[in-house]
Amino acid sequence: MLAENLITLIARKKISELLNFEHPKGPIFDPKERTKPILMYIHIPFCEELCPYCSFHRVTLDRTLAKRYFEALRNEIRMYGDMGFKFDAIYVGGGTPTVLIEELIETLRLAKRNFSIKEISVETNPNHLTEENLRLLEEEGVKRLSVGVQSFDDSVLKSIKRYHKYGSGREIKEQLKSLTGMFHTLNIDMIFNFPNQTMESIRNDLKVIEETGVTQVTYYPLMVSAQTRKKIEETLGVVDYRKEKIFYTLILETLSKDFSPSTAWCFSKKEGMIDEYVVTYQQYAGLGSGSIGYIDGVAYANTFNIQRYIQKIERGEIPVEGVRRYKRREMIRYDFLMNLFGLRLDLGELDKRYGVSTKVKLLPEITFFKAIGAIKNDGKKISLTKRGLYYWVIMMREFFTGVNNFRDFLRNL
Repeated sequence: MLAENLITLIARKKISELLNFEHPKGPIFDPKERTKPILMYIHIPFCEELCPYCSFHRVTLDRTLAKRYFEALRNEIRMYGDMGFKFDAIYVGGGTPTVLIEELIETLRLAKRNFSIKEISVETNPNHLTEENLRLLEEEGVKRLSVGVQSFDDSVLKSIKRYHKYGSGREIKEQLKSLTGMFHTLNIDMIFNFPNQTMESIRNDLKVIEETGVTQVTYYPLMVSAQTRKKIEETLGVVDYRKEKIFYTLILETLSKDFSPSTAWCFSKKEGMIDEYVVTYQQYAGLGSGSIGYIDGVAYANTFNIQRYIQKIERGEIPVEGVRRYKRREMIRYDFLMNLFGLRLDLGELDKRYGVSTKVKLLPEITFFKAIGAIKNDGKKISLTKRGLYYWVIMMREFFTGVNNFRDFLRNL
């Protein structure tokens, strides 16, 4: 546990530094001609009910407010077009993006009219897997549908307040089986290391996954932000990180038989988009309340106040609340973290991108992770070892927990 504890402490400290944002002063983006398309992330913050463990920006659905929100969102899409941005892919996250399916479809159609969109990924929940919703998403060209499942264990589903909303594990399994072949990628989001999970529960989940016919599984470790910790401890118990490695080892060994790892915690049967678009896209724009973007070495976050978001859009303002402009060394570190989360890193590509020897810039990181057996390299190519896979799960758990803590901070402004 010594290496794991050290990695956790270092990652927590460095990520906290990276997420030290400030209020924007002056233009957010450089006014330059943009030739390369990037990813458009769209955030829909509405849910019918709020899960106690979730730290994402979400509020209980108010249909009137949501319709105003989607209208503002479409205007924000137009703003990015006016600024000269080009997009070739869309990832819609939440919240629950499909709460108002007609508004979502209208928003996707607008984006497709304005940009050359080749790929669309949409998140949803099991209760939205209706015939009408699926038909509309399929007709609109959605290639990847990501369904929040978390567990097929009824006792776990009940404890995390999902059973009464989405049905039993058996019912969800049957729903997923009926979607076979409908989308290029059918992903399910699963979570491990809930306090009340056992090895038997995880084994059963893995067995059910095999029976669903899904083509991709994203198996997250439970990420506990400062704001959700108390709720989780009150409803589920204290999180034991000693179990996390044991669960992950079982998940990795089992899923690797039929799936290929796309990241340290995503397993796929075919090429396609993944939940962690930060791995495959060097730059991405964040649209919608509470979204986070990363463009030209600038990380930024839109306001988490939905009314303020709508008002800013109505005034023709980009609704950014926080900004962090990274130095080259920080950008190289960010790429090191994200690329290796995607299992491999080409230092030659980074050298071209930044015009320096990134091996020299990353010497402390490379030396440390080689010493603990996390990475191996072949010239300019670096990849994760089996041990390194779990170490990167730790670091990305801390990264996304840090993002969740940052969300909590912005949410309270």
